[in-house]
Amino acid sequence: MLKWIDVLKFARNGNPEPDRRVEKTPEEWKKQLTEETYRITRLKGTERPFSNEMCSRFEPGKYECVCCGTLLFDSASKFESGTGWPSFGQPVKENAVAYEADHSHGMTRVEILCNTCDAHLGHVFPDGPEPSGLRYCTNALSLQKVKEEA
Repeated sequence: MLKWIDVLKFARNGNPEPDRRVEKTPEEWKKQLTEETYRITRLKGTERPFSNEMCSRFEPGKYECVCCGTLLFDSASKFESGTGWPSFGQPVKENAVAYEADHSHGMTRVEILCNTCDAHLGHVFPDGPEPSGLRYCTNALSLQKVKEEA
């Protein structure tokens, strides 16, 4: 289980190797994604808080990157943070998410990205529930729920 010290280590010293890489040109991403999803995932945007129903949905399931389909989070670690963005306590695998120091907007935060395609997901904070103490604060538009097989 990842803890805040692990997140800081990755952000400072480099991320674990992903299982695979997906790289596309901006034009290829623009063809695949909606304008708003492109702005959030490829240009490091943020959606308005409480703007997506995913924040208040807690049914069982898994969530993948909207850009490349990499499995990122499981609903078992999803919790209500009150922030207006979906929040998770852990990624599904240590190498699913990449971490980068973010010094924008006059503050220091840790940005989270899909480790497969570098899509901006949101930020991680050390104020989540135990046992990890982490809050992966994600843009709902960067995720898609995995369809359950019948």
